[in-house]
Amino acid sequence: MNLCNIKTVKNIMEKYGTDTKKGFGQNFLINPAIPEDIADESYSYHREVNGEGESAVLEIGPGIGALTAQLCQCYDKVVAVEIDRTLIPILGETLAEYDNISVVNEDFLKLELKSFIKEHFGDSSVSVCANLPYYITTPIIMKLLEEGRGMLTSITVMVQKEVADRLSASERDSEYGAITASLNYYGRVKKLFTVSPGNFLPAPSVTSAVIRIELYRESPYSVRDEKTLFEVISGAFAQRRKTMLNSMSSSLSYVSKERIGQIISELGFDMNIRGEKLSISDFCALADKIYEEKHK
Repeated sequence: MNLCNIKTVKNIMEKYGTDTKKGFGQNFLINPAIPEDIADESYSYHREVNGEGESAVLEIGPGIGALTAQLCQCYDKVVAVEIDRTLIPILGETLAEYDNISVVNEDFLKLELKSFIKEHFGDSSVSVCANLPYYITTPIIMKLLEEGRGMLTSITVMVQKEVADRLSASERDSEYGAITASLNYYGRVKKLFTVSPGNFLPAPSVTSAVIRIELYRESPYSVRDEKTLFEVISGAFAQRRKTMLNSMSSSLSYVSKERIGQIISELGFDMNIRGEKLSISDFCALADKIYEEKHK
């Protein structure tokens, strides 16, 4: 079954009396080269890192299964989480030829991720691959980073291009922000390729891009307290138009503005520096100093 053929997609949706749902951010791929390339990018890196042994992948939001089918051809085991219950019988038909797929009808954001991965994958190394709904891209990625740490190899996802630019930005880039710095603590981000609106049904109003987050088993960055690190990062970008000193002093009430200024100076930074100029290593050093102040 060609799950990227417009006629096939429309016929199967009509057969099951359903349609794309804006509330779930559903846009189905209709260019077969795109899911093939996404699956290949995910699988090739998975094998590069993990070598031989059973390969496993978690997909979020399979839709009618265009990407899922490609993942089934690459990976030994595929588990797909789909929130829309009306798509479950459709997936049962479109993926009937594959015996290495399990579809779970759940809201991914409500899953207890560690236990879910353990239940469905055991001790296998797991990658994540998905065409993410744009409206919940950031919450899904942050959940994967925070709860899937040490259990996931990589996250290969299609997102809105401007989000991809932000996630893959380097310090000093205008797109660099709190989520960029936070993500850099967990892994490396590579922007792989862009996808124009005409590759979807219905066509979205924006260009998409595929990125791969190559996750660290353990972060190479040393920090005394991760909670403080993320508070500092959030504070540094809370008011982007202000200097980091002014932005952080408004957010970190437990340290005086004067002391924050002294810490910035002690670390060799200009007093007028902004958050987008700092690397994750810089933020770790800053967080350690703030942590000392918090526990005096």
